[in-house]
Amino acid sequence: MALRRQSVILGALLAPVTLFLGVFFVLPLLIIAVFSFLTPGLYGGVEWAFYHWNYGRIFGWADGIMEVYEPIYLRILLRSLIFAALTVIVTLILCYPVAFWVSGLPDRWRLVFLFLITLPFFSSLIVRLYAWLLILKPTGLFNTVLMNLGLIGQPLEILYTPTAVVLGMVYVMIPFMFLPLYASVDNLDRAQVEASLDLGANRIQTLVKVILPQTLPGILGGAVIVFIPSVGNFIVPDVLGGAKGLMVGNLVEQQFLSSRNWPFGSALSMIIMAVVLTVLLIAVARARKVGGHA
Repeated sequence: MALRRQSVILGALLAPVTLFLGVFFVLPLLIIAVFSFLTPGLYGGVEWAFYHWNYGRIFGWADGIMEVYEPIYLRILLRSLIFAALTVIVTLILCYPVAFWVSGLPDRWRLVFLFLITLPFFSSLIVRLYAWLLILKPTGLFNTVLMNLGLIGQPLEILYTPTAVVLGMVYVMIPFMFLPLYASVDNLDRAQVEASLDLGANRIQTLVKVILPQTLPGILGGAVIVFIPSVGNFIVPDVLGGAKGLMVGNLVEQQFLSSRNWPFGSALSMIIMAVVLTVLLIAVARARKVGGHA
């Protein structure tokens, strides 16, 4: 009787969340999946007829009449994956040593630094990106400082390049990488590190064989949290990238809002979803292998 009562209470507590996710996440996802196999409407919307050429336009089996295979879409998808991977690598390189430094601070200063890490969330992302636009433009702060120091003779063309896109995404994603890393580093067994050094292992051996295995769940967690939104990011490329920094998220936006080709935009969205699920499955499998929880 008590077990049944607990089940009823648990079901009642989970019902609102389940209903919310079902209506605002699962249902829209199913609509997108269905739309990706429908015929584009002449003036937008969809026509309820099966139409697999939306995917053929991307992967190469277009009919050549109504839809034409364009390799540019695969190149943009590949570019998005490369930008997301670079964002993960750069944020990891920046945050990993800082996580160790913060974990060694006194509790008071540790809380201050954690607050500073989350401080960007208190302001609008658009405002912060436009601040980077002012910094990176040819007459902006970055080029002005370098020219005044005599390091360059003319302004560097950074704005509206892939470099600007990756830099902007690194800036946006640093908190998402740092927090899982910090949690993992803070739980590191320091006794094992000291024992490794006492038994004759050098610092590199200790890092590879003792520290990395213990912090791998945090690395995997941070990598997944950074990679997934980076692949589909469209705000940063739109503000800082221009045509050279176009990503698959921008394509989806254009297909739904400008071209009004909802089925093709849905097909692109499903491809992004497939990439995200693949990354999640790999991360979960790896996390289980090392006995962690990413």
